[in-house]
Amino acid sequence: MGEAWGPGAMGSGATGPVGRVWQLRAGVRAYGLIVMMWIRSTMTYRASFAMTTFGNFAATAFDFVTILLMFAHTEALGGYSLPEIALLYGLAGTAFGLTDLLLGSVDRLGRRVRDGTLDTLLVRPVPVLAQVAADRFALRRLGRVFQGLLVLGYALVVLDVDWSPLKVLMLPLAVVSGAAIFAAVFVTGAAFQFVAQDAAEVQNGFTYGGSTLLQYPPTIFAKELVRGVTFVVPLAFVNWLPALYVLGREAPAGLPGWLAFLPPVVAVGCVGLAGLAWRVGLRSYRSTGS
Repeated sequence: MGEAWGPGAMGSGATGPVGRVWQLRAGVRAYGLIVMMWIRSTMTYRASFAMTTFGNFAATAFDFVTILLMFAHTEALGGYSLPEIALLYGLAGTAFGLTDLLLGSVDRLGRRVRDGTLDTLLVRPVPVLAQVAADRFALRRLGRVFQGLLVLGYALVVLDVDWSPLKVLMLPLAVVSGAAIFAAVFVTGAAFQFVAQDAAEVQNGFTYGGSTLLQYPPTIFAKELVRGVTFVVPLAFVNWLPALYVLGREAPAGLPGWLAFLPPVVAVGCVGLAGLAWRVGLRSYRSTGS
């Protein structure tokens, strides 16, 4: 059943570039239609939407409140000032918030695999990933995005940075590339659930856990961990490397400074590998038979 939406679903030409482009367009269109359906449903109860969005904003804000409490007792954390950590926090929080908004529902895949409801998605002429990602789209997750942008704005106002055109361009590129890297982690984790079936917490360890890790400066972590999140699970490209370039600081753990310019390249590579992992996972799926 994993072939219900595969290369053969559109005939012999579907495996070529034209077929892949057609599938991508169909997936984006289907995703948009499903998302709009959930948004219309959400906006039927606008007061509830406003309260849940604020609740999401407030819940994520406690992470930064924790950092503020730390700075009530110290002037620096790992050699970084509060505005510098706010820059790290804002970049990571905004990038992760965008991904969580757009793809946060994929962590339910393991549940669908276990109870057999994934089968209903496989028989529809729509890419499975688009359906899984858009299912129960939660617009309230905008609260996390707003909170990240608010902290990022604070950092940019109070930081004393020698701005250049390249440094200005680095920030939006970091947010977009970081969101793509997190998206790749989300999709790869979802693909793993085809095999593990009950690995949502493992996936969350790399997604939500990775976001929390990046909120703090790399100097407080062991060099082995910093290298691991640079070359194994490349989360350092989300904010550490580009932010340190903007701040005029050396790259962590003795890493070369030119890595700060690679987030877009790393993002493209991660998305490609995630797509491959998803196809392999989907093709290995076997129905529960129920």
